[in-house]
Amino acid sequence: MSHFAKPDSDLGLDSLSSRLRNSIAFTDNNNTTNKPDFRELDLGSPVSPLRTRHNSSGPAPSGHTSNTSSSSGSSGSGRNGSNPSHKRSNSSPNHNHSGELSGSVESSPTSGARCRRPSDSVNSPSPGNVLPTGNICPSGKILKSTMANWGSKTSKTDVLGSGSVNYGHGSIMRGGGCGGGGTTKLGGGGGGGGDVASNHSRGSMDAEEVKRLGNEQYRIGNLGEALVLYDRAIGLSPGNATYRFNKAVALMGLKRLGEAVREYEEAVRLDAGYVKAHHRLGSLLVRLGQVENARRHICYPGHQPDSNELQKLQALEMHLRKCTDARKVRDWRSALREVDAAIAAGADASPQLHACRTEAQLKLHQLEDANLSLINIPKSEPLTPSCSQTKIFGMLFEAYPFFVRAQIEMAFGRFENAAIAIEKAGQIDPQSIEVSVLLSNVRLVARARTRGNDLFKSERFTEASSAYGEGLRHDPSNSVLYCNRAACWFKLGLWEHSVDDCNQALRIQPNYTKALLRRAASNSKLERWVEAVRDYEVLRRELPHDNEVAESLFHAQVALKKSHGEDVHNLKFGREVELVSGLEQFRAAISSPGASVVYFKAVSNIQCKQISPFLDSLCGRYPSINFLKVDVEECPAVAMAENVRTIPTFKIYKNGSRVKEMVCPSPDILESSVRHYSF
Repeated sequence: MSHFAKPDSDLGLDSLSSRLRNSIAFTDNNNTTNKPDFRELDLGSPVSPLRTRHNSSGPAPSGHTSNTSSSSGSSGSGRNGSNPSHKRSNSSPNHNHSGELSGSVESSPTSGARCRRPSDSVNSPSPGNVLPTGNICPSGKILKSTMANWGSKTSKTDVLGSGSVNYGHGSIMRGGGCGGGGTTKLGGGGGGGGDVASNHSRGSMDAEEVKRLGNEQYRIGNLGEALVLYDRAIGLSPGNATYRFNKAVALMGLKRLGEAVREYEEAVRLDAGYVKAHHRLGSLLVRLGQVENARRHICYPGHQPDSNELQKLQALEMHLRKCTDARKVRDWRSALREVDAAIAAGADASPQLHACRTEAQLKLHQLEDANLSLINIPKSEPLTPSCSQTKIFGMLFEAYPFFVRAQIEMAFGRFENAAIAIEKAGQIDPQSIEVSVLLSNVRLVARARTRGNDLFKSERFTEASSAYGEGLRHDPSNSVLYCNRAACWFKLGLWEHSVDDCNQALRIQPNYTKALLRRAASNSKLERWVEAVRDYEVLRRELPHDNEVAESLFHAQVALKKSHGEDVHNLKFGREVELVSGLEQFRAAISSPGASVVYFKAVSNIQCKQISPFLDSLCGRYPSINFLKVDVEECPAVAMAENVRTIPTFKIYKNGSRVKEMVCPSPDILESSVRHYSF
């Protein structure tokens, strides 16, 4: 906008034209693909709410469509047309797509914009060699759209309020009335006409100015501020498709993709020929896995689709089709492979495809991976009506992630969460058979689990095992129910059954801690010491600070050694590091059953101070090892007998003979050696 202190009524046409062109020129060398639409402003008539007639003799036909022309800039806005030196526009300001961030200024009003014109108007010719009627407003601002009308040979009808006006050449509109060679009729009088017109014009300019400020905020990365400004521009001009487009781009930058879809759809609703909006919407729908809807916008009739987006769409269609076929026959490995390929092909933001990956991992008994995938599923936003009716694997798009979540929650025993998720899926898609079956199963399994728990607490273990078995009939892959039934068998003394159910649970969920504990305890009851020690050692690594597990492991190790005929009568659990005070005590200690780790230290040594607490922790974690410490300053005879010259030094003895020596070892090396010589 030009900022003149006063209107210059003596300014010549050529000079004013030059100044106007300079005042509205805008250039930007940034040419990126994901930016708001930034094209030149077209405000229609310079005196709003003036309307234009198709001809001077009467109202335009109701089906009249304004003809527009546009320049094709580097932004690739998708508008067709030539590049005339003087752009023309007779369309309504609410229907132009100004403001594209590109290397050149474009003027591309919406084709098909309709103008309704009142009948109480008079003709106001505008010869090509004079300024347009009413072109200078009281605010001192000259509207951009006047340029588009210069040189026009057609006559134009101006409508102002409820009266009519015949302005002279170069008329100046002021708050108190109209000057120049004409009279103004405004309802009951001639005063105030300029205020009404200029206020309406300023309102139109405000929307464009707000949008321009939004574009500036977008360019410098303030997406939140840009979004606020685009919303404000939409409030001032709700029918402007470009504002919706720009808002959608800002929302995409903020990763609010569901909202971006709604704004793109609104842009193409306001302007069905807005090709750039169609293409951006199609690209976004590919990311969301919406194949059918994406094709409608990428392959927009009458326009060449983007080859890269079309290639992504075709690859996504192929992988999704193969994934659907694999899922039907329960070939979960193939389903997992194809869904990963579909995500890699471009559908990276699709909650449905990420949910499909989670379901495949669950069916392949990769529960830890499935649980992690569930956490990483993109947030599912409410879909627009056109997208919400799309289906995947036979159920509505929005229902499928809840369907998968219910299965994961069930597998981990979170029955209440499972019920909430599947009920939500049922509300979204009550017609889906898969959803209905799972909904019924979740309710039956949750009821069986609750009944079994109540019976177990009442020590009615036989009835509790039957209740858990009923739940397993509805969900044969539920590791929680297997583990709960194993607890019933253990209480009933049926340890073989307990081991069998624990094995089933661990096949489904290999790192199931409770199942490992119950299997180890059952094997101990069956005196299967090798199996018991193996499970307790796994648990010891998983639960390094669990004293009960440590003690159970110790007793299983002692029992195993006894079964091999070894003398272990002096072994005790929970011993601390023993301080050696003399040579005789030292020799007796290293000759005791099992392995002994001797730590040679000095109180004043810094490295000894650092590693001593670690040795104490090893003593708790490996109760079958005898841990001794020798202060070389207080017991030089022991240090001399064992030829210790550097501290800290660790030596491991077995049956009185040294088997390993370590000088200044790292904690990892020390623990590895201790573990090797433990039971």
